[in-house]
Amino acid sequence: MKRILINAKQPEELRVAMVDGQRLDNFDIEIANRKQSKSNIYKGKITRIEPSLEAAFIDYGAERHGFLPLKDISRAYYSTNDNLENIEEGFNRQNIKEMLKEGQEIIIQVDKEERGNKGAALTTYISLAGRYLVLMPNNPRAGGVSRRIEGDERNEAREVMNSLILPDSMGLILRTAGVGKTAEELKWDLEYLLQLWKAIEDSATHHKAPFLIYQESNIIIRAIRDYLREDIGEILVDDEQIFAEASEFITRVMPSYVDKVHHYNDNVPLFTRYQIESQIESAFQREVKLPSGGEIVLDHTEALLSIDINSARSTKGVDIEETALNTNLEAVEEIARQLRLRDVGGLVVIDFIDMLSHKNQREVENRLKDALKVDRARVQVGRISRFGLLEMSRQRLRPSLGESSQIVCPRCRGQGSIRSVESMALSILRLIEEEAMKEKTAKIISQIPVEVATYLLNEKRHAIREIEIRQKIDVVLIPNIHMNTPMYDVQRVRLDDRTSADKLSYTLPVIVNPKEQVGENYLHPVKLPPIEEPAVKGIAHPNMTDFMHKNEEQSGLFSRFWRSFFGEKSSKAEQTTATEENRSIAPKNSTRTTSHQTKKTSATSSTTDSAAKKVDARPHVRRSRRGGRRKRPEGAGTSVQVQAKNDVKKPATAESGENIANIPTSQVDETN
Repeated sequence: MKRILINAKQPEELRVAMVDGQRLDNFDIEIANRKQSKSNIYKGKITRIEPSLEAAFIDYGAERHGFLPLKDISRAYYSTNDNLENIEEGFNRQNIKEMLKEGQEIIIQVDKEERGNKGAALTTYISLAGRYLVLMPNNPRAGGVSRRIEGDERNEAREVMNSLILPDSMGLILRTAGVGKTAEELKWDLEYLLQLWKAIEDSATHHKAPFLIYQESNIIIRAIRDYLREDIGEILVDDEQIFAEASEFITRVMPSYVDKVHHYNDNVPLFTRYQIESQIESAFQREVKLPSGGEIVLDHTEALLSIDINSARSTKGVDIEETALNTNLEAVEEIARQLRLRDVGGLVVIDFIDMLSHKNQREVENRLKDALKVDRARVQVGRISRFGLLEMSRQRLRPSLGESSQIVCPRCRGQGSIRSVESMALSILRLIEEEAMKEKTAKIISQIPVEVATYLLNEKRHAIREIEIRQKIDVVLIPNIHMNTPMYDVQRVRLDDRTSADKLSYTLPVIVNPKEQVGENYLHPVKLPPIEEPAVKGIAHPNMTDFMHKNEEQSGLFSRFWRSFFGEKSSKAEQTTATEENRSIAPKNSTRTTSHQTKKTSATSSTTDSAAKKVDARPHVRRSRRGGRRKRPEGAGTSVQVQAKNDVKKPATAESGENIANIPTSQVDETN
């Protein structure tokens, strides 16, 4: 059974795991002092325009200015209408300075968070994600149906989408969770998104840039919104406060799933109970073991992620070709899972074990594509080359697990290896001689690790003595217990600075935090600025039950108004259709003769009595969701069409996410 496990026992880390039995399928973590900024909406100010990059730099309140490319700038922010016409005709593409101006205020959304020295990637095409829909308020060209919705479901989804009323300047995307939903349920989600966008626009007009307008939901709300489907058996939360928050959200948005959320209060830790702690730890390791004895090795570089597959102890095949095939097939399943757990983005290169058969190569490629179908990120997969390499790219949904939970190694500085003691000692010896050759040098003071100093003072004592005699200077070597290879510090003391040259070696200040150390933030954590509060908050989905009940009452008033004008002039076919619709939906919606009206008034004809008995006999029975779609009667009113949607309601798909058609790649993923 599939479950969503939420671990919030430690306030520093909030962890969410999606498991299938005892197998970890997906994992997300949120650190208390590092809030996610992706999908947040800000009001920023253009500080610099770079025509050579066709981009602008935006000050939106972060330490580094964000990068806004021209292709992600909405036409509404262009300075003149002439530029707009030229862009549409294909002229004046690179003249960005005429389209925008410095100091201009603009509403932006974070597309990619800051990474290393790179600022955040921004876009003006806002995406607001709801339960079933994604609203694109300033991008009318974007919209459509999720790519994962196929066949008859796709056609039905388009028909339901066409019944929604949307302003011309906006676009709308149907998520996978919206499959089989009625027009009323989609309207409920659309009204919330329109209300949210109106609040964002109002807030932007009353504040000056830069400031935070709207903050994306926390990890709990995002996990429930994006992953809770009919195939999820239960949601377990081990913290009472988080449990109350999750229950409130599910009750308001998904009342039919409220029985699936439970508070876990056992003495055994939640993740330990389902044996996934060791699987989470594998996401932090460089080597991952395979059940058959093979292993995969993941190495991160500046440009890409390289994955090497080794057979190791995997020897179950009849020959080398079969062993390679079995190991590669097993490895691609684990690689797809590790990419989801670590949320690795960018270029990925996989080095497979060599296979001579082209049939086996195609089988491995197809297995990899099947394993990546459950990934919510956009993935592009190539083919295995003649060198046994496969290239693929993956969209990063959030900061990777390594970026949020790891730091650069203070010794190797991210390289993975360091120089030996002998090599480091000889390098420092050459540097000392180079500094000694400079004019007016009185003394060379070098603070080096203990093992390097020991090697120089013993094995290289003669070489140091020769430098002192030849250059007529003093060389002082200070073993520093705070340093590790390859850290060192070499200082040159000039003849003019006699006071420093006359000090005794043991009185010299010892460097505690070497400047060469990359992991300074590990020894002295940087104090993060206070968390900024969004201007728009507190806007929640209206209760779905109340919303549906309100629409049913409005539909009943309309039907009574219709009968008061036209009486019983409707045809026999329309009456038969209305009776069937009343059987398929709850008896509260009384657009035609219902069981409630039958009980309230005494029956005067046998025909009315028999019809009432048929309706009363099955007051809560709905039509089977697997049934075929009933043809819509011609000439039926709007209320009848909406009710017919309820009859063909299908269960939501069990997929964990979706890729969206007709949406630019630079925009925020529709699942956020």
